[in-house]
Amino acid sequence: MSLARLIAVALVAACLATGARAEQPQRGGTLVFGLAAEPPTYDCHQANTYVVLDTVAPAYSLLARFDPERKGEYQPDVARSWEISGDGLAYTFHLQPNVRFHDGTPLTSADVKASFDRIRLAPAGIISQRKASFDAVREIETPDPQTVVFLLKDVDAGLMSNIAAPWSCIYSARRLEQDQRYPEKNIMGSGPFLFVEHKPGAYFTGKRNPDYFVEGRPYLDGYRAEFVSGAAMVNALSGGGVMAEFRGMTPPERDRIVAARGDKTKILTGSDWVLLFQVTVNVRRKPFDDPRVRRALTLAIDRWGNAEPMSRVTFLGPIAGFSPPGSYWELPKAELETAPGFSRDIKAARAEAKRLLAEAGVANLSFRLLNRTQLQPYTQFGVFLIDQWRQIGVTVEHDLLETSPWQNARNRGTYDVMVEAMSEHSDDPSTLYAHFISSDRAPINYSGAIDRVADDLFDRQQRALDKAERRRLVQALDRHLLGEAYFAPVFWSNRIIPLAAEVRGWHMTQSHFLGQDLRDVWLAR
Repeated sequence: MSLARLIAVALVAACLATGARAEQPQRGGTLVFGLAAEPPTYDCHQANTYVVLDTVAPAYSLLARFDPERKGEYQPDVARSWEISGDGLAYTFHLQPNVRFHDGTPLTSADVKASFDRIRLAPAGIISQRKASFDAVREIETPDPQTVVFLLKDVDAGLMSNIAAPWSCIYSARRLEQDQRYPEKNIMGSGPFLFVEHKPGAYFTGKRNPDYFVEGRPYLDGYRAEFVSGAAMVNALSGGGVMAEFRGMTPPERDRIVAARGDKTKILTGSDWVLLFQVTVNVRRKPFDDPRVRRALTLAIDRWGNAEPMSRVTFLGPIAGFSPPGSYWELPKAELETAPGFSRDIKAARAEAKRLLAEAGVANLSFRLLNRTQLQPYTQFGVFLIDQWRQIGVTVEHDLLETSPWQNARNRGTYDVMVEAMSEHSDDPSTLYAHFISSDRAPINYSGAIDRVADDLFDRQQRALDKAERRRLVQALDRHLLGEAYFAPVFWSNRIIPLAAEVRGWHMTQSHFLGQDLRDVWLAR
């Protein structure tokens, strides 16, 4: 059978798998999946990498969760129901009555309040990645053990997206009272699986929670994340040693797996992946505080000329501003092409880049590019950028670090320019653009930029209940950010997921952060 035919068979198998929901789920078995790096922390609130969620999400519950089969819709989790007041300033959640943490203690409204207060108020020593996402919340009340009320200072059109974020893990208030840093090195939630073991350099394991509050779940006996990357990951998938990789593979990797496994694998694909590879510039360091230097760096990058070749060897390729291609919020292509770095006339753009560098007094600019070693396509993307900047006379040293030291350098701001994968669980603007408002409001903005114009546009779109008006404000924010060039969006992503044919109950979503609690996954045997 030809490779093209094998790929077609795998894709057909994926389509047929959607009919698997008509099958009767089977209990038992261990899901083994590959993970390209180890979690630098166990703390959902302080994390921003999928390797944390893939390992610990099965141990935790959320207040509400995204529906894995209906984009933008929500499902109950710890909350069995909720209502929003007519003025949009009060969100009342009614909790399930039978939820217990893995230590046997009941989960109540006090635990929900303590968890969200930790995210939005960020106690000393805690770097809350999503603090800005809850700026509209004035107070969280707990009128009784089964009721939680979020009271808002102003309307927030994106609040449910952030409440249901997979990062909004619910922790024990008692444990947090004893030590706010407890979740960094300990895993004790109320989710479908119990933590068993983390063996550094080898694996991470969990087992079924027999007291899980959702009747009949989970189906699996347990899960095992094998730490493998690069060629070793492809070999493990090709040989059947692991059953899945949940982030995304490249077309060449997909082809190797399909050629080896045939109908024993299925390939799921998605073109609306909320994953942007961008350049982030540290404005706290000279000369990157000069907008001319930042604009020169984005002007030098030939996006249109390299999208297709990049898509053949990586999962990168689609081009847009700060909202994903095809999104309701996306800046129209005709406007995008007038922004710095997005002109199709790369010769003229690079001439302008050289002029700006000379005007700024750094015609012979050199710097270090902070990047990660483990995860495809970081290295390829970094090499591509260095070549693009070389063509305007800029010299760049590629500073490749493992995940933990890379994250430390990013968080401390000890870098010049950085490769950053900006990914989120939703394309809702209040979720996405929280990455780009002033860094004194949003710790997740690693550029260090303070921009009150961006803040004002962000706040206004958040308060806009009319969807068309909200889009107008979001697109104005896009144009402003592209001009300031604290961040340079380069390529968005296409998602390719290989699954062993027996894996059921896992659904492709627009984010590799969603659906990783594994509670609905089962193995057909």
